[in-house]
Amino acid sequence: MLVTTAVFINYVDRGNLSTAAPLLQDQLSLNEVQLGLLFSAFYYGYVPLMPLMGVLAERFGAKPVFAAGLGLWSVATMLTGFAGGFMSLLLLRVLLGIGESGAFPCASKVLAATVEPHRLGVANGVLSFGYLIGPAIGTFVGGLLMAHLGWRPVFFLFGLLSLLWLIPWLRSDVPKPVKTIAGVMGPSLGTLLRERALWGASLGHFASNYGYYFIVSWLPFYLVKTRGYSFEMMSLVASIAYLLNAGSAFGMGVLADRWLRRGASATVVYKSIMGISHAGAVLCMIGMMTLGETGSLVSLFAFQMIAGASYPGLFAIPQILAGPDATGRWVGLQNAAGNLAGLIAPAVTGFLVYSTGQFGLAFGLVAALNVLGCLSWVWVLPSVAPIDWAKRQPRAIA
Repeated sequence: MLVTTAVFINYVDRGNLSTAAPLLQDQLSLNEVQLGLLFSAFYYGYVPLMPLMGVLAERFGAKPVFAAGLGLWSVATMLTGFAGGFMSLLLLRVLLGIGESGAFPCASKVLAATVEPHRLGVANGVLSFGYLIGPAIGTFVGGLLMAHLGWRPVFFLFGLLSLLWLIPWLRSDVPKPVKTIAGVMGPSLGTLLRERALWGASLGHFASNYGYYFIVSWLPFYLVKTRGYSFEMMSLVASIAYLLNAGSAFGMGVLADRWLRRGASATVVYKSIMGISHAGAVLCMIGMMTLGETGSLVSLFAFQMIAGASYPGLFAIPQILAGPDATGRWVGLQNAAGNLAGLIAPAVTGFLVYSTGQFGLAFGLVAALNVLGCLSWVWVLPSVAPIDWAKRQPRAIA
């Protein structure tokens, strides 16, 4: 429950800037290109540090790495309330990304060490619910508070509240790292990089995240500036979309475990879920691109439900494949590749909207990348089964 609460806080704090985007544009005279760069700046710190955080989580344990990261990102959130312009916001977003980079390697390390494989669907469904409901509550509560108090006090308040998580975490009993494979802390980096499954999961994760970060970064701006919604109405509609996303993730985690208990293989269960989800997302993006206001809104809600169904698999798959010996490093690598989408999606969307004055091309690009996601999970990824790392390690020459 503590790791779920942490990733919930993680997504509230990273999503606040998107909620504040319409206000920031007016008060700080920022254009769409600058907003896109600010949305992407988080990932300048987040993506490069994630593989390192996976290594640190396995060497020193999840407890100290998670605690240090949350402390750093909470301070960065608080300081954002004092930012004076584009450059200070940019630097603080990078700092926020550095702090949050250890969250998912640490969370996955804890789950792989404490949860049985046939229960990982529910465990990751709960975890997904936590980080997906973060934008829903953050957008709704943050949006209403910003409408009445302004954006600066809200950033300071949310950062201060985030620090409270450290109190129960530092008192908790978290599994410590265990040496395996002849005293080595899991398989080597080279062994991991030779795994076809890592590449398939990483490509699929990237495609999944591109659509997610496109929505979570630009939905508030799209609803206010393109659809003409009030700030309060934007907060309500976006929150409903995020709630559907979170509820779908939790529900699919439960269904996946039931399917496994009835005798289906993890390969059939998770490949089916991931493939169908990406195919459905293509149709939803086409709907958002071509339909009128009502049809576009229905397509948005459908996309959130379809995409949410795939999220438990994003981390259950590597936890099954890598096992306790390598989950921290595997997820560090996979999540870094997946979150390259965070570097690209917000900035590319900003450029496309600034250049064309509309979101059509941005929706089309998300649809195309979901085709890539479907192929990656179904074809590139081999079977979803535990890897015997002792057999994968290169043998020393006598």
